[in-house]
Amino acid sequence: MDVAVMMERQKYISVETYRRDGTPVRTPVWFYVKDGQIVVVTRSETGKAKRLRANRRVRIAPCTIRGRVKGPWASGGAVILDGEQTAAAAKTRDKKYGMMARLARSLTGGKGELFAFAIKLDDAHDAAEPA
Repeated sequence: MDVAVMMERQKYISVETYRRDGTPVRTPVWFYVKDGQIVVVTRSETGKAKRLRANRRVRIAPCTIRGRVKGPWASGGAVILDGEQTAAAAKTRDKKYGMMARLARSLTGGKGELFAFAIKLDDAHDAAEPA
């Protein structure tokens, strides 16, 4: 089964981005699937947005709201969406997550402008946690 289709059934995914020194950082996020890609909306001044501007490689896995991974990892590359695409992505995300997404948007305004990225997954996915 396609990894993006499997992820579509999840409420949260862990997005692993990388610091400049290569250290991985995992963050649980809301997302949605569009055209086989995972789309995430955040704010421009969050750590994950800053890390993505420096390194577009990512890994994702289904997780709980607190970030406990509960499925296999998949690798891919992120594409940063433009302003119009970000606005559309925010609307779609808000539709999936309802009032909680709208509340989160109002509470995170101090972390910059809306920032969205789409993750195109590699053909193969990681079956296990790295050592």
